[in-house]
Amino acid sequence: MSGLDKEAVAAAYNRGLALEKSGDSAGAAEAYRRVLELDPEDHGGASIRLAAMGRGEAPEKMPDAYVATLFDQHADDFDEILVEQLRYCVPLLLREQLRAHADGTFARVLDLGCGTGLTGVALEDCAQHITGVDLSERIVELAFDREIYNDLYVGEAVEFLKEYEEDDNPDPRWDLIAATDVFPYLGDAGPIVSAAANRLKPAALFGFSTETLPRDELDGRPYKVGPDKRFAHDPMYIQSVLADNGFEILAMDDITVRLEDAVPVPGHLVLALKQ
Repeated sequence: MSGLDKEAVAAAYNRGLALEKSGDSAGAAEAYRRVLELDPEDHGGASIRLAAMGRGEAPEKMPDAYVATLFDQHADDFDEILVEQLRYCVPLLLREQLRAHADGTFARVLDLGCGTGLTGVALEDCAQHITGVDLSERIVELAFDREIYNDLYVGEAVEFLKEYEEDDNPDPRWDLIAATDVFPYLGDAGPIVSAAANRLKPAALFGFSTETLPRDELDGRPYKVGPDKRFAHDPMYIQSVLADNGFEILAMDDITVRLEDAVPVPGHLVLALKQ
């Protein structure tokens, strides 16, 4: 955030939070728009709050600066928050899904949005080589400490898929790409599904989780920023994007992704085969 007037940004953001809490959504929206004027990269996620309030169009994804800042701030308590407070167990659910639909081990696995390595731990017994990537540098440092990953990178998921190269491998594709808890940070699912398709070997697998809302709350949209400030996706939209990119859906299981204020958050765990 070098070059920014951090005090002015913080003041405008805190004003927006206070007004939103008081029920003055118009005033809060004005404050959040001021935040965006001061901080176009949107480290505080003001654009997401505007979309959740219905005061702005949902962006195609959460701002990279916001996601990186969010996870850097919570890195040290990340596992406790996810597992103990939010009851997050999607990596273990993915491992069980793989047992049901795939045999043996995977030579090369890519863990997108790897976090501190919870998915890496879950897949360790079925992967010969695991690469992890995450936007948060601090999170990646914690994943490194688990000593599970063969390679770790700091980067945005779609950009990594498009730009990744290996000096000693002319065909750096994977047998399995996992993206647990990535889609809730992405609205438009097209770019990540397309990029994953290009980075998977024939007959390879793409496993990922999504969150959803009742159809009447989606307002006919393919995706929407929900009240918890995360993207919810219409299952039919996800099915359509996968089909458009040459995937066959092996499983699309209803799951509880996590808890939000002790209330289960519904979603899907998807396993797709690249045809």
